[in-house]
Amino acid sequence: MKIFSKEQIYEGDRLTAERQNITSTELMERAGTQIFNWIHMRMQGAQVPIHVFCGIGNNGGDGLVVARHLITHGYNVKTYIVNYSDKRSKDFLINYERIKETTKEWPTLLGRDDERPRVDPQDIIIDAVFGIGLNRPAADWVIDLFQHFRQSKAFTLSIDIPSGLKTDKVPDDENNVVWAGYTLSFQSPKLVFFLPDTAKYTVQWEVLDIGIDREYLMSTATEVDLIGKHEVLPIYQPRDKFSHKGMFGHALIIGGSYGKIGAVNLASRAALTSGAGLVTAYVPKCGYIPLQTSFPEAMVLTDVADEYISNIDFNIIANVIGIGVGLSVHDETKIAFQNFIKANTVPLVIDADGINLLSRDKELLEYLPKHTVLTPHPKELEMLIGKWHDDFDKLEKVKKLSNDHELIVVVKGANTITVSGDKLYINSSGNPGLATAGTGDVLTGVITGLIAQGYDPLAASVFGVYLHGKAADIAVEDLGYQSLIASHIIEAFGEAYISLFEQPEQPEVEGNGDEKSK
Repeated sequence: MKIFSKEQIYEGDRLTAERQNITSTELMERAGTQIFNWIHMRMQGAQVPIHVFCGIGNNGGDGLVVARHLITHGYNVKTYIVNYSDKRSKDFLINYERIKETTKEWPTLLGRDDERPRVDPQDIIIDAVFGIGLNRPAADWVIDLFQHFRQSKAFTLSIDIPSGLKTDKVPDDENNVVWAGYTLSFQSPKLVFFLPDTAKYTVQWEVLDIGIDREYLMSTATEVDLIGKHEVLPIYQPRDKFSHKGMFGHALIIGGSYGKIGAVNLASRAALTSGAGLVTAYVPKCGYIPLQTSFPEAMVLTDVADEYISNIDFNIIANVIGIGVGLSVHDETKIAFQNFIKANTVPLVIDADGINLLSRDKELLEYLPKHTVLTPHPKELEMLIGKWHDDFDKLEKVKKLSNDHELIVVVKGANTITVSGDKLYINSSGNPGLATAGTGDVLTGVITGLIAQGYDPLAASVFGVYLHGKAADIAVEDLGYQSLIASHIIEAFGEAYISLFEQPEQPEVEGNGDEKSK
């Protein structure tokens, strides 16, 4: 699913009105009606008090449309105009007149000195104060109103985006934003729904189709894509009846040190389970027996040293190399890593101590093959790009790293983001059970295994991140978040592949980006 920028959303609205020969007011009516339908389907006429707070711009106009339909269908509605400016949009004024014609109880004007309306915990608030066009700080009294919403503990439904939240900036103060229980976003989710600094402002979200011009939606390239099953299914490479292991590549996993051989075990198992034809693990001597006994499907090569890698030297031809899991940053390992990077021409996936070693000697970045995949967790990423001010600053720094060195960077997190140049791919699968030791090693193995099979590094990264999260979603159904461990994810890869061809029981992109609405 494409995630459109604010400017693209405005252009889509304009082209839709032009190509469908409708007015902006009619498009607003369509959007507001979709929100009403969503509410009506769930409430079925229940007489819970509904408080609709409307700004005086187009988002407020949407709110007035919703309020009008709720009133005509017999709901218990109170409508308020948050009168923060003398300027009103044309479509707001049109819908203000329409609601006045619908009910004798006209909307209540709220200004700086007006008493805040009573809202009880069992009530519903519909937030239509500000939309995506907010370009200046809200007045203090409006911020106080937002706090009134939150303190009431009433369920809050935001229209398109929580009021006060911008599409391209982290709020300076969390009190300046409405904290929504649910947000109904028009046609496309917003990037801020997926970033750690801003996702908290809506517990759940859902996209409503308001009929934006299909040609525009299909032909417009976006800088951000949301990745779900429908996006990765075209990436999947089916197998021929007469396939054999030699057709699916040879993955080499280099890593391990005394006490951390398990990381190589996990990455190697994940590479083979993802579909690689052959997997070889290159480890210090202390890893030979553990790997041969615990993972007989892998071949094992050993370094000359017992407890850490001191000289990366092998005589096999690999299609891809995953390096860094459990590697350590021993002085001899550092030299071996430097020598390997400078001489290597094979596609790479680098994780963990491999990233730590790169961060300590950033000149090595110049030697990496084009489209090398880096899979840092937050602290490793900070070592690579430096501290960031907020999530938008972080993404800009990652884009620069990717562009400067032609790298693919997998920024791991609740919504893992794969960065390739200026393009972002936000993953929708996964759950908090992934916050456990070894899951990053598994992800390294999956991406390495996919590249071995012939997937290009970007496709392998996007597909691998999705499969990794989907396997966790499948495993967590039986195990729960706390009991999920990395091995369970590997065991669920088969079901994750099978799920690509199953019909979903409900729309996949709903809730907080997970395929299941939470």
